[in-house]
Amino acid sequence: QVQLVESGGGLVQAGGSLSLSCTASGIIFSLNTMGWDRQAPGKPRERVAYISSSGNTEYANSVKGRFTISRDNAKKTVYLRMNSLKPEDTGVYYCSSAFGRQYWGQGTQVTVSS
Repeated sequence: QVQLVESGGGLVQAGGSLSLSCTASGIIFSLNTMGWDRQAPGKPRERVAYISSSGNTEYANSVKGRFTISRDNAKKTVYLRMNSLKPEDTGVYYCSSAFGRQYWGQGTQVTVSS
């Protein structure tokens, strides 16, 4: 059974920082591309960042230079460090894994107050 468990969300003021973590089980973590998506109220889910099995990263234009995705294969965990947060970063952040099939976690709420 595949499980992706996110943690680290919360409430932060604009300009602040948060770090998210996602620990996986039931997958061969090192082979998976891992990512973070987010969904703001009333908006479609969007890809924020992903990191391939070889460590290559991609970011949405809206977060480039502010967010950093990383992974620790030994801990089966992917991280998202978020700096200089803006109110428009508010949303539910979902961890995803992809290797053939794609899975998502339950999500963690991030709220950035102005």
